[in-house]
Amino acid sequence: MKLDLESLAALDAVIRHGSFARAAESLHKVTSAVSYQVKKLEEQLGLTLVDRSAYRVRLTPAGEAVLAEGRRLLRQAHQVEALAQQLASGWEAKLLVVVDGILPLADTLKALKQLADEGVPTRVQLKIEFLGGVQYRFEKEEADLMLVKAYQPSSQLLAQAQSEIECVLCVAPEHALASLGRPVSLDDLQAHVELSVQDSSDRSASLAQAGGDHHLFGGERVFYLSGFVAKRQALLMGMGFGWMPRYLVDEALAAGQLVELAFEGGSRFRFTPWLVQRLDRPPGRAGRRLIELLTDAPA
Repeated sequence: MKLDLESLAALDAVIRHGSFARAAESLHKVTSAVSYQVKKLEEQLGLTLVDRSAYRVRLTPAGEAVLAEGRRLLRQAHQVEALAQQLASGWEAKLLVVVDGILPLADTLKALKQLADEGVPTRVQLKIEFLGGVQYRFEKEEADLMLVKAYQPSSQLLAQAQSEIECVLCVAPEHALASLGRPVSLDDLQAHVELSVQDSSDRSASLAQAGGDHHLFGGERVFYLSGFVAKRQALLMGMGFGWMPRYLVDEALAAGQLVELAFEGGSRFRFTPWLVQRLDRPPGRAGRRLIELLTDAPA
């Protein structure tokens, strides 16, 4: 049995307006047509849905149950129609964005919130990866956009520079490296545990792309962590030393919970993140709007 949505809509109108005549007027139909649709629905279901004996048409108990579910189906049908119209006007069905975990997530989340506030119909999926894993995931899953620390350029990619990020070499104040009383050397660093973030690609280190951690100091003892939140916690616990983006440790540095480690080769570096899109599959309206919001994000 196939339910007729038009008949469900006629039943809904009859109950909302209290009579077949008023329902017909609201639906821009003749009364007999509306009456026929409701009767046809009753015959399809084998149920009496409306009590026609009173002046104002009322639902039977069976009619109440059917209309409650029918209204849910009508809402879904309207949503499908609206979505189809939006997709036909250039909105993508879905948008996959891959972001490097070293970058401030707040800017991306604010941009996504703005998309939601604007009623963008596209389903957006956000994935956080690290180092070479960003481009690896971007390519493997054919993502639409990536925000990345470093990537392998290609003739099929278009990249826009984003605001610079500064990183600082830091350690807990009680760590042995913090109490040397002089700038630390490479040998000093290599004698202690270095904290780093694991490349999240599925490939071995020998296959790592651009975006791998080129700032490791080459010591034998390296603890690889799953992300920068875990790395920050490990630094605060005095487990070792390591590079951190400034925005994640500025408060801890100001409070004396961490200290900047004076290294002979320099205790800070900056890098320029990139917002990368595909040229072989240009973004639709949602992708273009997201690019616009991310490009306009404050430094």
